[in-house]
Amino acid sequence: MLYLEERIRKDGQVRAGNILKVDSFLNHQMDPEVYREMGKEFYRLFGGEGVTKILTIEASGIGIACVAAQFFGCPAIFAKKSRTKNIDGQVLTSQVESYTHGGSYTVMVAKRFLGPGDRVLILDDFLARGSALRGLIQIVEQSGASLAGCGVAIEKGFQEGGAQLRRQGIRVESLAIVEEMGEDGITFRR
Repeated sequence: MLYLEERIRKDGQVRAGNILKVDSFLNHQMDPEVYREMGKEFYRLFGGEGVTKILTIEASGIGIACVAAQFFGCPAIFAKKSRTKNIDGQVLTSQVESYTHGGSYTVMVAKRFLGPGDRVLILDDFLARGSALRGLIQIVEQSGASLAGCGVAIEKGFQEGGAQLRRQGIRVESLAIVEEMGEDGITFRR
């Protein structure tokens, strides 16, 4: 998606440790135009898949999922990283490691929001090692729903997550795949 690649080149910052900082438009301050364009593109890619629910993980995936859900005409659900008093009843859980935060946590979704009749599209902001997507896929499997695929705003193509998921037969569509990044700039996969 050239629109997103151009925005990453313009406003993204490469940091030590393979960190791509895009917080000025994607995962801290959110640019509604970027989100609208991503939602339209995810609908173009997955619109024929019969999606009934969009699933993401808090916090950075929520905006993407919510805007995309408007195009699909379905609810967006986010997996919570901690149990709150608002979650009652049975929950679906999975263990997820965070590359950015350097730790692991249990994510959960109330069981009443996902079930065997659902066709789920998973969306997230980044794909590096794939732990968040694998955790969300496990939640979809636990629920008995079917997986339409996974959509990601930015994939770090030089890390193994996307390739591993694709080898497992999971459809992964990334709007921008970073091939290399460093002091000399960012190169995208074509």
